[in-house]
Amino acid sequence: MLKNSSIEARLSRRTALKAVGAAGAAIFAGSALAQQPAPQIPPVKGPRVWLDMDQKEIDDAYDQSVWAPNQPHISKRRGVWSESVRARLKAERVAYGPTEVEKVDIYKTKVPNAPIRVFLHGGAWRSGSARDSAYPAEMFVTAGAHYVAVDFVAVGNADGNLMTMADQVRRAVAWVYKNAASFGGDPNRIYISGHSSGGHLAGVVMVTDWKKDFSLPPDIIKGGVLMSGMYELKPVRLSKRSSYVKFTDEMEQALSTQRHLDKLNAPIIVSYGTLESPEFQRQAREFVAAVKAAGKAVQLIVGEGYNHFEMPETFGNPFGLLGRAALEQMKLVPALPQS
Repeated sequence: MLKNSSIEARLSRRTALKAVGAAGAAIFAGSALAQQPAPQIPPVKGPRVWLDMDQKEIDDAYDQSVWAPNQPHISKRRGVWSESVRARLKAERVAYGPTEVEKVDIYKTKVPNAPIRVFLHGGAWRSGSARDSAYPAEMFVTAGAHYVAVDFVAVGNADGNLMTMADQVRRAVAWVYKNAASFGGDPNRIYISGHSSGGHLAGVVMVTDWKKDFSLPPDIIKGGVLMSGMYELKPVRLSKRSSYVKFTDEMEQALSTQRHLDKLNAPIIVSYGTLESPEFQRQAREFVAAVKAAGKAVQLIVGEGYNHFEMPETFGNPFGLLGRAALEQMKLVPALPQS
């Protein structure tokens, strides 16, 4: 009887150990499974809106803050940079039109009869200012050029009409041409530049019919640097920017630079950064291809590792990608800051 009890006890212990082992194995397996990454479920894609993009994708494509998480830091950095330049150079602020916003900030070089670089700020057509566009001024002034930053209405204050903005920046350039001598500038050496929505407007300026609309020579612009701009408005119109821009067929046609290359009379430098949205990069590449196909002079500069908001910082650097290119376009060389 004792012998049988011993055997039963051993069997019970063996059974219990097996149960514990099985439970442990189950817990370990469960823990291992818990550590495995959850299977990625692809997002549901909506109807195609433009190329292969659905509505969210095209909205994000035309919102560069989605692609540049450091945007607030860069904007603050450029603001501080502009403030320091304004303190050193003391711009002359002059009206080019009748409304309060229609003014330019002129940063003068000491070189007589100097070339002029005009700059149009970005800001998705909604924000930005000449005041915060001072940062490239020192580079141009020390190299022997005047730098003119233009203020113009925000689209929200223009009832959503980009035509108002385009008219203002064109009139600003016409004013610079007519009044260049008053600040020591050469009217026959005016160059335009712009970034983002300002790049779009700079493109519009470059295909202006100056003779028809302003009774000026057709080639008053001698060159342009278009940074991360938009040159065909059809896809932009399909994006969330249409929530604050009142696009019309007339506006799309008139302000799509790529459709008016017959009026382009000067060489262009076009640029984008490889960390910008693929759609902005595509806009630049296709615009350059169209300019080449039209038999006009164009250069493409690609900023490897730069996002949308970092690219213009190279424009304010005489040895940066765009600063060097802009000075070469004006046939100027970098110089040490003036004392």
